[in-house]
Amino acid sequence: MMNDKARKISGIRPGSPASLLDICTGDELVSVNGLEIKDVFDYQYASLDEECLLELKGEDGRKKEVLVTKTEDEDIGLIFEEGLMDCYRSCRNRCIFCFIDQMPKGMRETLYFKDDDSRLSFLQGNYVTLTNMSDEDIDRIIRYNLSPVNISFQTTNPRLRVKMMGNRFAGEALKKADRLNEAGITMNGQIVLCRGINDGDELERSIKDLSSYIPNLQSLSVVPVGLTKYREGLYELEPFDENDSALVIDTIEKWQKKLYRKHGIHFVHASDEWYVKAGRDLPPAESYDGYPQLENGVGMLRLMETGYAASLSGLHGSALSGEFSCVTGRLSFPYVKRMVEGLKDFFPNVDAHVYCIENEFFGENITVTGLLTGKDIIRQLKGRKLGGRLYIPENVLRAGEEVLLDDITIDDIEQALQVKVDIVKSDGTSFVSMFEGNKIRR
Repeated sequence: MMNDKARKISGIRPGSPASLLDICTGDELVSVNGLEIKDVFDYQYASLDEECLLELKGEDGRKKEVLVTKTEDEDIGLIFEEGLMDCYRSCRNRCIFCFIDQMPKGMRETLYFKDDDSRLSFLQGNYVTLTNMSDEDIDRIIRYNLSPVNISFQTTNPRLRVKMMGNRFAGEALKKADRLNEAGITMNGQIVLCRGINDGDELERSIKDLSSYIPNLQSLSVVPVGLTKYREGLYELEPFDENDSALVIDTIEKWQKKLYRKHGIHFVHASDEWYVKAGRDLPPAESYDGYPQLENGVGMLRLMETGYAASLSGLHGSALSGEFSCVTGRLSFPYVKRMVEGLKDFFPNVDAHVYCIENEFFGENITVTGLLTGKDIIRQLKGRKLGGRLYIPENVLRAGEEVLLDDITIDDIEQALQVKVDIVKSDGTSFVSMFEGNKIRR
């Protein structure tokens, strides 16, 4: 059943083709060029034509037709109440590693929604498991040539996939990736690695099997399972230690060499956390194949260092003076600290403090900056030297808002710590800008 409300027009972009026509907010889009619009896939496909005949239904129930004339690649200009133009599909799996199952009670409701919607893979880069996709979904992806599709594989062993995902159809769902590959659909893959379950020989098998999808499968990331302190009653999982992490890296780098000789790409990538856990140097920039898996924490630290080095090469020092502070998670702390220390040679009169925020909210095994909470930042910075300004990484915020994961706002942090807070992007260039900007002057 379609969600009519999701297809209602909530706005029209100024200057767009739609802004010149008899289209009103509150109208419902019924069809484009005779194609019934079920969701955003249908809409985007149908609206590619230079002439689009829109069938609309007003709030009074009356229908009308409007002809839109535009260039081939031009957007019609309609904004809908729901970006997906349909209901979001929730996940049917019961994965033994699910992060949402490890969340404490009492957080905002949206944080507990488990999505597994292939349309969000195309629109927002979400990773899907294939278990929630029908044959019709696959047909539409192929017909509309929607790419890339991001897939959480976990393993190519069907029986093991059933166990890991708690879904008896999880193994059979792998055949859908075969269809996407045969149709030439671009994909990216992910493996969430669980100690003693899909690592070791199972990881070798998965990399080997998935490499057969090259070049349609552009990349494969291997990330360690995230384990919070809220795991009572859940499947027993253990964190990876230093030796485990080194073995994972060795396996991945072995396959990188083999696949690079054959295909010219490294294909499979270990997330940054493996290198930090193993105490090993990060790979060189060229081994990341253009960083296709940044959102999975693959190459973020290397890219940050590369941007930092490039910005540093153009500095000549400054008499700028002042005092400021910045925060980061335990994973990236040594790298951020090293960058800030290096900048002090160029800005000797600037007193910069870097604070590592331990994730007390989720537990010590969660080390990434993006999962820091406002309460932890406030609690751990109370009474510390902060200077005239506190910089907080952009990735701790809800997209498009100044709100952290625990609903603490930037204003809350400013009031609690009595310091002006600025947001900084998590890249090397932005760290250099913290020193160069006039904002830190007294």
